[in-house]
Amino acid sequence: MTSDDTQLMSRAAWLYYVGGLNQEETAHRLGTTRARVNKLLGQAREEGIVSISIDARANGLMQVEDDLRARFGLERVICSPALGLKPGDTLPGVLENYPRGAVGTLAATLLKDELARRPDAIIGTGWGRTLDQITRNMAGVQAPQARFVSLMGSLTANSAFNPFEVVQALARSCGAEGYFLAVPFIANTAEDREILLAQATVKAVLDMARRPDMAIISVGELTPASLLHRSGMLTAEELDTLHAAGAVGDTNGIFFDRDGQPVEHPLNQRTLAVDFAALRASHTVLLCGGLEKAEATRALLRSGIVRTLVIDGDTACRLVDS
Repeated sequence: MTSDDTQLMSRAAWLYYVGGLNQEETAHRLGTTRARVNKLLGQAREEGIVSISIDARANGLMQVEDDLRARFGLERVICSPALGLKPGDTLPGVLENYPRGAVGTLAATLLKDELARRPDAIIGTGWGRTLDQITRNMAGVQAPQARFVSLMGSLTANSAFNPFEVVQALARSCGAEGYFLAVPFIANTAEDREILLAQATVKAVLDMARRPDMAIISVGELTPASLLHRSGMLTAEELDTLHAAGAVGDTNGIFFDRDGQPVEHPLNQRTLAVDFAALRASHTVLLCGGLEKAEATRALLRSGIVRTLVIDGDTACRLVDS
């Protein structure tokens, strides 16, 4: 995208969102078509030029938030509005990404507040589609003293949700510094893991990742539809052996059971990531977007590592009702 494209996108966004013009009026002012303006506005959201901040306190789920906070000993729970989904319901294509987008928008507001309160904060980040949504909602934030650091090694698959990409996008959006672990997500062997962790550059970044002011993580379900499996990071055979070991989910590539405790499995001995002890010592924020993550979320909340939960309303209601 050229600088001229970015400038046109920004001008369209200002006229539409701030100036209050409709798309037809915006197109007239810019000397282009309504279809072009519609595309520009969509790109502005995708590129993070435009972000949306919504007060979540008026969405009618305060009792649900209070129940979850009390049940799992959390400091704070933030829910997006529920759509009234039931187990087994699927969202139509236009709303398919709503749970992740809603949670990402709320988490971006939380992160903005943290950076306003602590401009030199160290922010640890995991990976995934929900964290990627945060990067699209950080427009207008400047925190050059802040540091963003990955809590885990990078995926070998080419993915926009790679920890490296998440860290770089957040750092770039805030004018901050970004650090990532220049090691694979999962080492070939436990011995290889120890060799990689012993490297001086890796140790320096890992030391920072172990003491963030805020750690933002997501949770993954262990099904054939999970992002880990579909991205090729987890084979069908490994999925079966993890289930046999009692695993119900993962965070940062650490696989845990129904009580939120890491399972005994070779993969957990090969994962290069900040461990649960370090997450428990930090202010860890868990993001959950999607009913399919309910079981894994419930388990991870039992671990005691999470202080703040940002969750879509339908999954929050399901956790309270079950």
